[in-house]
Amino acid sequence: MSQRGRFLTGSTMGHVVRMTMTGAMGITFVFVVDAANLFWVSQLGDPQLMAAVGFAFAVQFFSVSSGIGLMIASTALVSRAIGAGDRGLARRQAGSAVVMAAVVQSCIALLLVTFRHEVLAMAGATGETAALAARYLLISLPSLGLMAVGMIANGTLRAEGDGRRSMFVTLFSGAVAMIVDPVMIYGLGWGLDGAAIGLVLFRCVMLSVALRFAIGTHDLIARPRLVDIRASFAPYFAISLPAILTQLATPVGNYMLTGVMSQFGDDAMAGWAVVGRLLVVAFGGVFSLAGAIGGIFGQNFGACEHRRVMQTYRDALLFGLLYVLATWALLALLGGTVARAFGLTAQGVDVVLSFTNLAAGGFLFTVGLYVANSAFNALGRPIRATLLNWLREAGLTLPFGMVFAGWFGAQGVVYAQAATGVVIGLGAAAWGWRYVVGLGRDMRPPLDLEPPRPYAHADRFRRR
Repeated sequence: MSQRGRFLTGSTMGHVVRMTMTGAMGITFVFVVDAANLFWVSQLGDPQLMAAVGFAFAVQFFSVSSGIGLMIASTALVSRAIGAGDRGLARRQAGSAVVMAAVVQSCIALLLVTFRHEVLAMAGATGETAALAARYLLISLPSLGLMAVGMIANGTLRAEGDGRRSMFVTLFSGAVAMIVDPVMIYGLGWGLDGAAIGLVLFRCVMLSVALRFAIGTHDLIARPRLVDIRASFAPYFAISLPAILTQLATPVGNYMLTGVMSQFGDDAMAGWAVVGRLLVVAFGGVFSLAGAIGGIFGQNFGACEHRRVMQTYRDALLFGLLYVLATWALLALLGGTVARAFGLTAQGVDVVLSFTNLAAGGFLFTVGLYVANSAFNALGRPIRATLLNWLREAGLTLPFGMVFAGWFGAQGVVYAQAATGVVIGLGAAAWGWRYVVGLGRDMRPPLDLEPPRPYAHADRFRRR
């Protein structure tokens, strides 16, 4: 096997498309499974159950987002080491990341389980709906540590450039969940508990398959050693902490909008829960794009290939725009059918159609934010990604949500989410491009591959 990265040669657009589409097939299928889970719950005929899932999703979003931030950091470090030709360093950093991510996510799970009632109350959940959501979280949250290990292993596959096996990890685990969910929800009569147990099972299967490929096929995760963890600690958390803060911004915004939506009742919340599933299913390719190009950026960054870094940024934006246009057209065509399939009331249908017919178009601009985030995280400026996301979610989301809800009612909450993406996406795309161009066309390889301080290797980028 070549010691150099596979992203260092060939068409950058080809790499973007290949990694994004293989990732999109996997991640979209996972979201389809999640949407199917909600569909089975909706067939129980109780809007309160769907509202409970909506509230639980708002809380789960925090934990999953922190896991993504941890995965971004490991992917960045491993892909850089592979690009620089040091596979041994890549293995040590991957093994260390597994331990650190598992510890962080387990602590987050403990906090959320302990304070789940308070967190749900702040989101607007009350009465039996709050109790049902709390039970769902109690069952599903303890598996976060296992999910973290699976995500790190899958991110390692992406850093290596093995999009096909990374896709298979999510496809296989999602297929298992697709089969067992209706059995547990209906066949065994477990209802909402069955949905939560299905989520735990999905995470366990993902962990097993990801480790099988990352270790058994590529031998890219070394046995964790304390000395390696100490060496990787500073560079890992120099990326992961800003990346986690970046990823947490979105669930904070969703959490605040959930609170605004909750004032319109359980029917509106049921529609909001469907919108949440539709969004991630329809735009799984955009989310995958952000993760896929991190490895492409990282390998070329490690190999000092400035031209290819710029080409990757440009190609990712172009591909993202085309993807959103096609997806938006499909949503507009099928939105009414999907809303009726979930048995929503008139208010819930209106909430869904506000997304499929109009608000989905906001992703044309949100693409710029995702591409800029990936570039900043992979190329040594993760704090910039953090600032952009918190400006959007903490600075704009709640004011926009309250104003638009006052103008358009429950549908205004959906419009507010799109409006924030338009405002921030444009600025993020321009800022990210300016940074990528400014890295300099002439780069010198680093003198060392394991620097004593975070981002010391970024000094390799020097203008003549």
